[in-house]
Amino acid sequence: MRVSREKAAENRRRIVEAAARLFRDDGFDGVGVDAIMKEARLTHGGFYGHFASKDALMAEAMAHALDRSTAWQERLGSLSELVAGYLSDRHRADRANGCAVAALGADVARQSPALRKTLTAGVRQQIGRIVSLLRRGTPAARRRRAIATYAGMVGALTLARAVDDPALAREILAAARDAFGKETS
Repeated sequence: MRVSREKAAENRRRIVEAAARLFRDDGFDGVGVDAIMKEARLTHGGFYGHFASKDALMAEAMAHALDRSTAWQERLGSLSELVAGYLSDRHRADRANGCAVAALGADVARQSPALRKTLTAGVRQQIGRIVSLLRRGTPAARRRRAIATYAGMVGALTLARAVDDPALAREILAAARDAFGKETS
C-alpha cells in the first residue's frame, strides 16, 4: 500500500528523530537499523524507501541534532546563559537529547566524509553563535575565544559524562562554567 507524500515525510521525520536520539545515546555502532525503525514505530522493511544506507541516515540525524542545538542556543541572550545551560547536570544526564558533538564527536572522526562534513558545518555554526555573544575584542580575538570556549565546553561535558563519580562530574562542570561562562577582556 502506498502512503501519501505527507505520511512519507512524517515517517522520515520520525526515523531521523529516533536515530538522532539513539545515536547520541548509544553511538553509531551501538544502534542498528532495526532498533531505529522500532523506535520510530515503523517496520524495518521501510527503511530503504527513505535512506540509501545507514551512513546516509547518520548524516541526516547528525544535522537534525545540530539544528536542535542551534535552535536552543538562539533562545539564549548571553554567553553565561549558554555556558550554564550547556554545562548543567541536566544536560550531562540527557545524552540522548543533548549535544551531538559531545556525544558523537570521537565517533565521527572514523565515519564517512559526508558525516564529517555535516559535523564540520555544525561546529562552524556553533562557533559563530558564540562569537555573536562575545562583545569585547577584535573579530579575530572573539573567534579564538569562541573556539576555545566551545572546545572547552564539549570537552568538559564529555569528561563529566565519562567519569563514574557524580561529585567529580559536578565539579568538572562547575569549573568549566567558571572558566568559560564569563567574557574576559
